[in-house]
Amino acid sequence: MEPAPKKHNASNSASEDIISTMPEIVITNIMDRLPIQYAVRTSSLSRNWRFKWTLLSKVVFGKKFSEYLQGLGGENWYKEANISRLLLHLKGPITKFHLYLPKDKVLDVKGINHWVMFLSGKEIKEFNLINMNSAPLKLSTHLFSCVKLERLKLRNCSLYPPPTFRGFPNLLSLDVYQVAFENGNFGEFIVQCLLLEFLKVRNWDRIGKVKMIEIVKLKNLKLLSLPLCKLDNIAITSSLIFHLVGHFSKLQDLYLDLRKCKFLGEAGAEKWVRTSFRCLSTLVLDPIDFSSNIMLSFAFEMICNSPELQTLKITATYNNPVPPPAFCSSSLNHISMDQLKLRSVVFKSFRGSENEICLIKNLLVCSPELNKIDIHTKPYLMFGDVNGKLMFATKLLELHRASSVAEVKINWS
Repeated sequence: MEPAPKKHNASNSASEDIISTMPEIVITNIMDRLPIQYAVRTSSLSRNWRFKWTLLSKVVFGKKFSEYLQGLGGENWYKEANISRLLLHLKGPITKFHLYLPKDKVLDVKGINHWVMFLSGKEIKEFNLINMNSAPLKLSTHLFSCVKLERLKLRNCSLYPPPTFRGFPNLLSLDVYQVAFENGNFGEFIVQCLLLEFLKVRNWDRIGKVKMIEIVKLKNLKLLSLPLCKLDNIAITSSLIFHLVGHFSKLQDLYLDLRKCKFLGEAGAEKWVRTSFRCLSTLVLDPIDFSSNIMLSFAFEMICNSPELQTLKITATYNNPVPPPAFCSSSLNHISMDQLKLRSVVFKSFRGSENEICLIKNLLVCSPELNKIDIHTKPYLMFGDVNGKLMFATKLLELHRASSVAEVKINWS
């Protein structure tokens, strides 16, 4: 007896369309990983996918998107109306919004502020606005209604916090570049964001002064980038910086902008008890005056008191002729370098002075885990001819190294 033929149900014989039946949360996850132009293009995949792109929760009009539009004739595509139309089609919460404004493109401020108002009601958690135009962009006060905001990055903007503003209770990261707080209350602004873990203040001419008592309240900081010249009515000393940085027990990355800072000397009895920065792994000092024993002593002490330091970057400057005797012979007797965990060191604007060689020598001797030191020089200022370069390179080659793999690379640009 022959076996009965199997019945083929049409719905079973057809391959199941798994992609079209995926849960919305999965589709949103996929869309958020695509550049926005590709996310919108998924509408052409099938009838079922025609409006799947409206599930986007991360909207990124970044630099690459701007360059993509330029290839299509950007002036016709990068318009407020097109962006507004896209935003209005999105269904759910918008957790991230990134807008890049190229130099040659000026969008209507009213249109941008309408988007800010729209986003304030969409549970926005990350807001980035990068304005590359020369004129600052005045942002709407609706930004301060985004109480769920966790990350805020702004470039070349003006902010007007309303009197009723009481801070972003969930803000973890703040990155401001050429940002003006029109009522001069940047310090008051950050002190109302006590959960901050990452604070970057760059190109600081317009933010106004900040009180040290306001900065030290940010106990959760893991990254701090700060121009010290903006500290209000405070003379800069090594003790002051140690006092300031010592308040942040969780600090891992420290970027100190020392431009326009005049360091004052301290008598031994007046020096602050040195603090050990146990969590610090990255230290950037920009710049260090290698003609100042006070600043060099500060740099050495910062390095020595950071036992977990792995990455060090220093930019050199010279405000005065290097004073004799050199730093090594006159000022190192009170500083002792134990073994460091440095792995990567970058020096910029080096000129080949004895003070520079002194610093490199001590780092090589005390860093058994060191992989490389990159030195970017200014040969036209100090090295002179080929013989000057050769002498500098020879001195470095002769220095003892605690690490058997440490390389010293000189970039003569």
